Amino acid sequence: MEYDYIIVGAGSAGCVLANRLSEDGGARVLLLEAGGPDRHPGIHMPVAMRAMLRRNRLDWGYETEPEPHCQNRRIPIPRGKVLGGTSSINAMIYARGHPLDYDQWRQKGLPGWGYEDVLPLFKRSERSWRGETGYHGGAGLLQVSPQGIGSPLYGLFAEAGERLGFARIDDYNGAEPEGIAPPEFTIGGGRRASTARSFLRPALRRANLTVETRAPAHRVVIENGRAAGVEYGKNGGARIARAAREVVLAGGTYNSPQLLMLSGIGPAETLREHGIETVIDRPAVGGNLQEHVNTFVTFGCSRPISFDSEMRLDRMARSVVRWLVLKTGPAANMPLQCVCFLRIRPESERPDIELLVSPVGPDAHIWLPGVRKPLGHQFSCRVAVLHPRSRGRVTLRSADPADSPRVHWNLFEDPEDLEILREGLKTVRRIFATPPLSDAIKGEVRPGAGIAADGEIDDFLRGHCETAQHPAGTCRMGADNDAVVDASLRVRGVAGLRVADCSIMPDVVGSNTNAPTIMIAEKASELIRSQAG
Repeated sequence: MEYDYIIVGAGSAGCVLANRLSEDGGARVLLLEAGGPDRHPGIHMPVAMRAMLRRNRLDWGYETEPEPHCQNRRIPIPRGKVLGGTSSINAMIYARGHPLDYDQWRQKGLPGWGYEDVLPLFKRSERSWRGETGYHGGAGLLQVSPQGIGSPLYGLFAEAGERLGFARIDDYNGAEPEGIAPPEFTIGGGRRASTARSFLRPALRRANLTVETRAPAHRVVIENGRAAGVEYGKNGGARIARAAREVVLAGGTYNSPQLLMLSGIGPAETLREHGIETVIDRPAVGGNLQEHVNTFVTFGCSRPISFDSEMRLDRMARSVVRWLVLKTGPAANMPLQCVCFLRIRPESERPDIELLVSPVGPDAHIWLPGVRKPLGHQFSCRVAVLHPRSRGRVTLRSADPADSPRVHWNLFEDPEDLEILREGLKTVRRIFATPPLSDAIKGEVRPGAGIAADGEIDDFLRGHCETAQHPAGTCRMGADNDAVVDASLRVRGVAGLRVADCSIMPDVVGSNTNAPTIMIAEKASELIRSQAG
């Protein structure tokens, strides 16, 4: 079982890598995925996204260690364990981040990673509803669509925001990446455009691509300082596949550093603790963990103009049937109405927070008169800190690959993150208290008007914060000797081994991370093919 390239992880990055590397018909490519096929119909129905987050067989089932600055809470970590990875269960928001996010990488001594360098890579993957423009691609494999559900919420929120000085923009991935905008989604033809559907499925017909599902990686086989292959589980046993050229890890921010450590690459003290022979003492492996800490703010509606009406059982059933037959209607969309990237501090050069504004409460459920009461008409807003200063770590639980890694987000370690989230919550309150939006509101549901003083808000945030599920940074790319990978994504000290996923980000981008991860995979495939031989 010898291949030219072995890719570990068929998620947002791995499916892209499998497609691009197998374009060369002479290259034998193996893609390993611990999860199973993406056959569940709910994966592909956009409105079923929240239900998919609760499907245990599609999720790794991770949770954090007790968070010391968040009342020692263990917080769930949804991550897709299925072809497409988390791109098969996420909220499908297509966002790239601010140009300065990437220019900051370049300024850290990473040539080829500035905004002007990565923009063509974003365009290469994208098939935008806008067509080919200076900022968008029109012929890529990843379908990107506008909001398909009408709601008065967008106009109400945008006008209220404008009255407070926030700009209304048309395209947050375009020339002006700051302001209040309608969302764009990785949805095509009424179905989720996961990387499995967009990139992997078209490549499966190639004879030089092999995909193994339910095949969790155990370790990278390293011989004479080179990645020679991968040991993985299959049908209750262990197999070894050998790589003539390279092994590429695309397991994500939690699993890529875990696999490096299981392979003897990581902090020597940690490896010794678990009886793993140290191949390279690399303390940075698993460190630098970053997340977009956030919380929900919800408001009652004074008029029946929320999505809750569509949650009535008979109406939702009709929507599902329409989706099954025509791939149109409410089930073919996400109800989210606004994506906002806002500066709330005058000294900031780029947005501090992201707001996701929806015409439905986060706890909304299917209801039927006389059987189950509805949640009631609500608007909700998720507010997230885009550039966290706190840093956490991923460590091993044991030397058993089947054991989940230990995840320490360390949220609010830096008190400035708490201050920004608090100010973000206050900003949301100001917008919802401003006409014409205020005319549609009948009171704050969460956290509630009674929580007003800074200390009270901080206590609420510590007890109720979540994250946006945008982890990054644990296999940090850098020009320094302490970095895990270099600017070409090669693991320092091991030949033939790269990491190509969100874990390589030196600093997490200020946006959702699915599109940037796809870009990283495009960059990696370009680097690998140009440097082959």
